[in-house]
Amino acid sequence: MYRFLLTPRWWGINLFVVLAIPFCVFMGTWQLGRFEDRVQSHEQAEERPDPGTRAAKPLDELLPVDKVTSGRPAVATGTYADQFLVPGRELDGREGFYVLNLLRTDSGKALPVVRGWMPGSASGARVPATPQGEVTVTGDLQASENMHSDGVDVRGGLPAGQLGMISAATLVNLVPYDVYDAWVTLPEGEAGGTGGAMEPVPAAAPQGSGLDLKAFQNLGYTGEWFVFAGFVLFMWFRLVRREAEAARDLALGLAPEGLPAEGGPATPEGLPAQGGPAAPDSPAAPDTARQA
Repeated sequence: MYRFLLTPRWWGINLFVVLAIPFCVFMGTWQLGRFEDRVQSHEQAEERPDPGTRAAKPLDELLPVDKVTSGRPAVATGTYADQFLVPGRELDGREGFYVLNLLRTDSGKALPVVRGWMPGSASGARVPATPQGEVTVTGDLQASENMHSDGVDVRGGLPAGQLGMISAATLVNLVPYDVYDAWVTLPEGEAGGTGGAMEPVPAAAPQGSGLDLKAFQNLGYTGEWFVFAGFVLFMWFRLVRREAEAARDLALGLAPEGLPAEGGPATPEGLPAQGGPAAPDSPAAPDTARQA
């Protein structure tokens, strides 16, 4: 009854099922692992002490920025150079902009320093004067922003002196010196000057350390892959069952309506089967039938 499974058509179906189910299980397991990693990172971040409360260390000792060093106080010494305003940044639900200066260190590389936040539009804004001479700053370390970071403007076309993303890859195209692949935000905003006071920008949690929407997307994808694996297996059993029932009916001589039983040719309705007697009205009937 199941000899049809060895036909070329069913070889193709069986091969697809054999490959599709392990692939779906693998992808579902991988997505589940991603979700578990995010949950574990979130739990570890909750257990660790607040990075801002830990002792400050020299900048070079905390690089490169990762989930452990993000938010740690970093110390750097240098001289402020170029200044940029970063528009479209919110603080406590208010629209404003960051004031960012590049601190040129003794190594020749510059560290982006967010000195503070100010409300309003960055265009034509007056900000506190940049400190002159050599300064030592202690700020919370942050990784370079990317296109998925909050508040980032990747559309371009900003006026001169404004910046859409705090990133070394962006800044190296605007200044003639190297830039650290990190930035710091000062825990206390600078006050005074003709531009008014600046408010401190709190350090953001490192990406991937919390149970954000992406974590639950991974969990949703896990369910989708496992459901698809079950669907493939269900459809295979259904096709096998239907084919087996059709083979059993043919073996019992129970042909579907409009089809002959096994071994019998198909004939139009109302016509005799091949080899049967001719109907009286048939042109093939013998003359004796008419005379009778």
